[in-house]
Amino acid sequence: MGQWATSPVCRYGVRVRETARGWTAVWLVVLALAQTAGLVVVWRFALHTELGQWLDTVALTGNRIGHDRIDEPVDRLLNAMSAVSLLAATAVIGFIALMRRRVALAVTATLLIGGANATTQLLKYFLARPDFGIDPERAAVGNSLPSGHAAVAASVALALILVLPRKVRAVGAFLGAGYAATAGVATLSAGWHRPSDAVAAFLVVGVWAAVAGLLLLVTQRERAQVEPADAHRIAAAVLGVGGALAVVASVLALSWLVDLPRVDPHELGRRPLFVGYAGSAAGIAGAMGVVAALALAAVHRLVPRHKG
Repeated sequence: MGQWATSPVCRYGVRVRETARGWTAVWLVVLALAQTAGLVVVWRFALHTELGQWLDTVALTGNRIGHDRIDEPVDRLLNAMSAVSLLAATAVIGFIALMRRRVALAVTATLLIGGANATTQLLKYFLARPDFGIDPERAAVGNSLPSGHAAVAASVALALILVLPRKVRAVGAFLGAGYAATAGVATLSAGWHRPSDAVAAFLVVGVWAAVAGLLLLVTQRERAQVEPADAHRIAAAVLGVGGALAVVASVLALSWLVDLPRVDPHELGRRPLFVGYAGSAAGIAGAMGVVAALALAAVHRLVPRHKG
């Protein structure tokens, strides 16, 4: 074993491993910065421009279309998302990681959930929403960005992607992303949050997922075996491309609204309200799809099959 450990082949393998891990770290830093930049753009546009506030209000007003049919299941879904349920989900996620004998993974997944949700609440408290007179009914409420409910669902979804074994990871990614996207749209349907609130929450969680990935790289053993076959390329591509197409559809729908006269949203007809609501819902779902796809594409390098 001593000869093998100091052989040129072994040293070459270590150098290759270190290079791959270095590039993974660079990619995670890029993801964190890109999602932070996206969060800043959403914040500035949605809160500090009249057009952004108007589009948000049109989408929120459009939720009255079909509201009576979905009111009960939407409220049931959102009311189930409490501090107790978040603690229970975190405990289950930590238990899955510990069952796999991955203590660092359990700690990192817990940090992802706790950090993302704490950041969401801090941002909601410190960010101000200027009153442009566009949404007087909710002016007294103040800022609601990012959405706490969307952050809870998304953080649990991404933490699951990290801790689940590779054989069920792709299924978990689709289920988690679908649940988080549904929760984000539900906050809009219930009138609890504007669409930008949910998108901002997903970006906050995405940043924390990148930070969690960096922590996993730091704690990863030198001889951990990263298998390219463990990469869920097709699943990640389906999630990412589907999410990107939904975001494009959202941009096209909202672009159509921009050309309309900027009147009180309550004075708009059924068609523009539906376009605003459906387009924003597509944007929420698409944003979650992209964030989940990015996490799924990198997780096999962060949580190798064999620890080494």
